[in-house]
Amino acid sequence: MNKSKYILVTGGAGYIGSHTVVELIKNGYTPVILDDFRNAQETSINGINAITGQDVIVRKVDVCDLLKLKTVFNEFDFEGIIHFAAYKAVGESVEKPLSYYRNNIMGLVNCLDLAIEKGVENFVFSSSCTVYGEPENSKVVNENSPIQKANSPYGNTKQVGEEIIEDVVTSGAPIRVLNLRYFNPIGAHSSALIGELPIGKPNNLLPVITQNGVGKLNGMTVNGNDYDTVDGTCVRDYIHVSDVANAHVKGMDWLIANDGFFAENINIGTGRGTSILELINIFENVSETKLNWKYAARRSGDVVEIYADVTKAKQILNWQSQLSVNDAVRDSWNWELKLKND
Repeated sequence: MNKSKYILVTGGAGYIGSHTVVELIKNGYTPVILDDFRNAQETSINGINAITGQDVIVRKVDVCDLLKLKTVFNEFDFEGIIHFAAYKAVGESVEKPLSYYRNNIMGLVNCLDLAIEKGVENFVFSSSCTVYGEPENSKVVNENSPIQKANSPYGNTKQVGEEIIEDVVTSGAPIRVLNLRYFNPIGAHSSALIGELPIGKPNNLLPVITQNGVGKLNGMTVNGNDYDTVDGTCVRDYIHVSDVANAHVKGMDWLIANDGFFAENINIGTGRGTSILELINIFENVSETKLNWKYAARRSGDVVEIYADVTKAKQILNWQSQLSVNDAVRDSWNWELKLKND
């Protein structure tokens, strides 16, 4: 397999995108980052370059700008596409639904359009476990678990994205697509040179925890302590971002090695649940820092408990998570400390 060919990574300067770019380079691919830095910072490119020891290719283009996107497709002969570029804050999507539909759906349609026009047959779509909603009969979901009505416009853009892909494949278009439904990516690169960079107040739990630990935020709330879980708080499948990144590389390997045109769905998680309280305790142990937090009322729309059945990822992609929640918390904390020192 010739891995020196170009892989387009839309949103490649973002959190998961930047870690995936590092993994692609490590595995002999040549990624081309496409990002307009609306939701990412250009410093992440310096981090990627420092980790990999080379200057990564970057094109500053909005994925929704079809004409500019086309110039990038004309410039490179892409072997595959990994499509991350999308807005991803659940709460914000409820406030700004049209902005989410415009950005997330149009970006995907443009990429599929040009992939088909230019004969790019391998496409990895960044999907999400939000497509499963609140699981009905089991806390563990596999790829055949029912797709529930999305509880946010963000979640709906992932469901609609998968439906668009299904329709495109059914139409006979020459494309192989892997929908990676990942659970809760956390952590940072072990070098502390790239990590999660929330713009404004963070939406995700671990950045809230680390920013409280470092004094950037003062006090945090845990929404709900009376759920039917191990300790009354919500439970999630937290997975190290470097493991998620590696899954995209394994996914691209698998698509390139395959013939035929199809769409496949695969869960990316650890297969284990961790409660909010457990995550706080792990952080306090790892960082030797006490957090100032209190319980608050339940939040509407919060899924109580969900984690992945990861059998299919092992069978098809020969992939499974290698890093623990402890590793992720340690790496996140080191990243937060580096940001503070910088």
